Amino acid sequence: MLWETPFSGDAMLRVSRDLLIDENDIDISFVRASGPGGQNVNKLSTAAQLRFDTRRITLAADVEARLNRLAGQRMTKDGVIVIHAQRFRTQERNRADAVDRLLELLRAAMTRPVPRRPTRPTMGSKTRRLEGKKRRSDIKAKRGTARFDD
Repeated sequence: MLWETPFSGDAMLRVSRDLLIDENDIDISFVRASGPGGQNVNKLSTAAQLRFDTRRITLAADVEARLNRLAGQRMTKDGVIVIHAQRFRTQERNRADAVDRLLELLRAAMTRPVPRRPTRPTMGSKTRRLEGKKRRSDIKAKRGTARFDD
């Protein structure tokens, strides 16, 4: 996680070379976590719920489409990404985990997929495949009833 200005109120998070996010655009609230944790589960709100409105940043159309596909159910119809982090027992670690997961999601959407180049089978692989089929065909042909030519 890269912090541009770690102690000022207007910290910026670097997603990529071209994209910076204002930390004030990220809304984090703490809720009660589910699962094991003893008595702390019922007393402390340690799970972090991160909300980030994607309309606050300008993204290219292809990046926006990839982000929408990658976020899946974590993105609402209004374009708000909701990440629920409850992996750790402390608020600080869950908060950092939620921010890291948001940055990973945005970085994954920023990377353009490499287009697939169709390949053709080689002549050797074609002949090996056909020889195998011929061998199998001969084995199956010999399974029939024996013929006696008298």
